[in-house]
Amino acid sequence: MKRTDVPENEYSLAYAAYVKAAGDEDLYEDLEISLHNFIRFVQDIPMDKFDYRYADGKWTIKEIIQHIIDTERVFSYRALRISRNDKTPLPGFDENAFALNTNANDRHLQSLLTEFSIVRQGTLALFKSFSEEQLKRIGIASNNELSVRAIGFIIIGHLKHHQKVFQEKYLQTMENN
Repeated sequence: MKRTDVPENEYSLAYAAYVKAAGDEDLYEDLEISLHNFIRFVQDIPMDKFDYRYADGKWTIKEIIQHIIDTERVFSYRALRISRNDKTPLPGFDENAFALNTNANDRHLQSLLTEFSIVRQGTLALFKSFSEEQLKRIGIASNNELSVRAIGFIIIGHLKHHQKVFQEKYLQTMENN
């Protein structure tokens, strides 16, 4: 299944950029490939840059990695609930409250990347377990309709979005200083 197989009415406009950022790969392949690409990308960042903030109030690279992990867990949970035909509307989550309540900056980079890899492998196994019917199921999350298959592409696009932010806001800014 590819991103182009997901109609725009299966996700809100708020997620459109993430779905588009997922690219045109197969869902399962891109879940796997994006994991490895991200880990390689992060491992090439100089170690002294992981606590860098490009502006006051912005997250560090470590905090963003933790945010990616937390967000993937939340979205995988949503996919599970919707796939199981649970019609209970699912609430949003406050990403800033999550970020304020982690110890990401006190963790070693390898610990964060290991956790991310484990979470992504769980996400991949979960999505591979869904039937075609389950992937097409639609539920309510954050007061919007959302399909299970759209969630898979949102997860991929969210990761790619933050990788682009690292490149544009963190690494280029650091090179100019």
